[in-house]
Amino acid sequence: MNELDLQHLRGVIDIAARARTHGNHPFGALLTDANGMVLLEAENTVVTNRDCTGHAETNLMRLASSKFEPELLASCTMYCSCEPCAMCSGAIYWGNVGRVVYALSEQNLYSMTGAHPENPTLKLPCRDLFAHGQRAIRVEGPAIEIEAAQVHEGFWK
Repeated sequence: MNELDLQHLRGVIDIAARARTHGNHPFGALLTDANGMVLLEAENTVVTNRDCTGHAETNLMRLASSKFEPELLASCTMYCSCEPCAMCSGAIYWGNVGRVVYALSEQNLYSMTGAHPENPTLKLPCRDLFAHGQRAIRVEGPAIEIEAAQVHEGFWK
């Protein structure tokens, strides 16, 4: 992980804070090309759109797959404020993204949320899900977890 990766992770934490300000769960994601240029970003919209699939990563994949060819997406990196859940990992896999970098691990998010009804996690690391696919997705993370956890403080009570 390099300085540009850390910069993009801080960017998705800012997007997560924006989602929280908008009344949604605090999660954010962005997509970069092979050179690290930001192509798209998305925040969680579960509450405001009344859509249980409105996770930041899934929202981003909907946008990305409608704008870009799978060959381009294979060279892209998705940055996530938290480790992608099983649903989002499936969207990333089917969307053909080649690399995922995340800040806060699913396990550490769960330690903050517990059995909160708005975060019924499957406790399945994205690496485990991707390992069962027919193509490799490079995964890096967790990183800067203390920074990433701050946007969740007081939210899941």
